[in-house]
Amino acid sequence: MLQDSISNQFATTFLVCGGSGQIGQSIVQQAPGRGINAVAPSSRALDITNAASIDAALRRYQPALIINSAAYTDVDGAEHDATRAYAINRDGVHRLAEAADRAGIPIFHISTDYVFSGNGNRAYAETEPTEPCSVYGASKLAGEHILTELTARHLVIRTSWVYSTHGKNFVKTMLRLGRERSELSIVDDQIGCPTYAVSIARTLLELGSRYVQEGELPWGIYHYSGGPACSWYEFASEIFKQAIAFGLLESAPKLNPILTSNYPTPACRPAWSVLDCQKFESTFGIPTNDWRSELHDFFCGVNCL
Repeated sequence: MLQDSISNQFATTFLVCGGSGQIGQSIVQQAPGRGINAVAPSSRALDITNAASIDAALRRYQPALIINSAAYTDVDGAEHDATRAYAINRDGVHRLAEAADRAGIPIFHISTDYVFSGNGNRAYAETEPTEPCSVYGASKLAGEHILTELTARHLVIRTSWVYSTHGKNFVKTMLRLGRERSELSIVDDQIGCPTYAVSIARTLLELGSRYVQEGELPWGIYHYSGGPACSWYEFASEIFKQAIAFGLLESAPKLNPILTSNYPTPACRPAWSVLDCQKFESTFGIPTNDWRSELHDFFCGVNCL
């Protein structure tokens, strides 16, 4: 098979769960440049809620590392379908953690800023109390708890406001709406940190490479996001500024800052969603990046959106 022939070209294989998502696709694209074969079976081929499916994938690919970027990420949808959200974000992680521990394989797991309440006014450190205000956040936190209980060799990477050229995200939505409308209302009282999926993937591959070379890592929970903090309104303003500079839009729509209360949604969103990344930077010596510079990189990679 094609996948098997590709695997033989590389000394190291990583099994990527959620390979069709923003982070998963970025990992798969970057991995060959690091001499890594990132195997990313479809959700049908690898069902993380099914122990037998996971065990079969581990036997077939013999990965050195599992990277789990699979998740139920429909924040509003989770309010109406908590069963499915928990099935993937908690139970799927449970099955992966059990399988990884049995096989002696470390696991990198992507989590979210939504595990926090959003009621703070300073950047959340990893030691801050968690108190999710949505089903999505609660299901992701449940997955974290199970993973950390079942296997010692884990990295939980909490990140925020992820965007890329793949899939659905705020940047692509703004570009689409900017072509369709002359005026937009954007929430200005939710504060967070946009993070480019390409950088998350690059960082995960770097840490994975270190593990392969050294056989160990400082395991635990870490925060990784872009900076500095901004509101959705400020993020949108910069998106349109750069889109015009790159010739993707002739002009920007008029942007009106609004309060969250003026844009009700089924799920609660954290008003304050800023992650403190100092532990990550000091432990691994990998700096986080300015999201405005990374947005520029995003536009450099855009062909046609």
